[in-house]
Amino acid sequence: MKNIHLAALHMVPGVGHARIKSLVAYFGDAEQAWLASKDDLRLSGCLDEMLCNKIVICREKIDVSKLLENWERKGIRIVSLGEAEYPALLANTYNPPAVLYYRGTLPVSDKLISIVGSRRATAYGRNVCKMLASQLAAAGIGVVSGAARGIDSAAHSGALEEGYTIAVLGNGVDICYPPENARLFEQIVEKGSLLSEYPPGTNPQPKLFPARNRIINGLSRGVLVVEAAERSGSLITADFALEEGRDVFAVPGSILSKTSKGTHYLIKQGAKLVDCAADILDEYGWGGFQRECKPQLLSTEEQSVYHVLQADNPVGIDEIVSQTQLPVPTVTHILLQLELQDLAIGYGGQRYMRTAREGTR
Repeated sequence: MKNIHLAALHMVPGVGHARIKSLVAYFGDAEQAWLASKDDLRLSGCLDEMLCNKIVICREKIDVSKLLENWERKGIRIVSLGEAEYPALLANTYNPPAVLYYRGTLPVSDKLISIVGSRRATAYGRNVCKMLASQLAAAGIGVVSGAARGIDSAAHSGALEEGYTIAVLGNGVDICYPPENARLFEQIVEKGSLLSEYPPGTNPQPKLFPARNRIINGLSRGVLVVEAAERSGSLITADFALEEGRDVFAVPGSILSKTSKGTHYLIKQGAKLVDCAADILDEYGWGGFQRECKPQLLSTEEQSVYHVLQADNPVGIDEIVSQTQLPVPTVTHILLQLELQDLAIGYGGQRYMRTAREGTR
């Protein structure tokens, strides 16, 4: 792994991306900077006395060969700014990371859209987000998000149904946060990428997440906000997008919902309203969303249950039984079949929603 010395420098406390770039420029490459004597480090003018001492101390503690072996075993790779594999859009931002750590595969094109939103997403928000992410991925567009609870997780799940997704983390790529996303992370590694500017082993901390948002935007042509409160990290992400000249899209919601206040604010400020993937695809001339839908034949009883379900609000099983006049065991069995066909989604408290999908509003 040719960038292992770059990563070793990055693991020294206080040596950030700016100093790494300066050290590499002075010494010619990261290996020479890592192996430089204290006097040479001081003469470089890139570091103060304290940081020179820290590099010397860390060099004695960090076994680069063992570090390399450990990361290769975990499937962790490194790409540095200036390499051909480094994401092109991110490289052209104001403050691109000097080094990125990832598991999986990096994107091969810049056809990427980020999707962000509330961690406390409503059933409507998760449902719509999954639909839009799936449609974008089916059209060959990579979906970027932050792997958090709520909208982020729905975006990754939807994209994985049809294509590629990138999860940008606020911790090391060898740490799963939130922990309930362990299976989702495994799927992302198989069909996309877990990516971070923080070295492996870095635990999640609140102060690290705002910086992560600039990478989510930097990777993408535009950002889609699905749900957001009036003051939220999603609006910060949208601000980063505007600062980098990227496009902002927003999904409308109920005027009575707190999680729609932020998206409605963005729309008022000029964000493009989105209610289907074609609204985004047309913006870039990427062509309309086209996916051949296989007809799904439902029995009379299945149709009666399906038509009781709503796409924007979960319906309790008691209400379904009341409206269909079918026995509880029959309704339960039908709901399971609808879930297996991806026509329904189950929520807590025996509540169900119709899966948001093209043609279903």
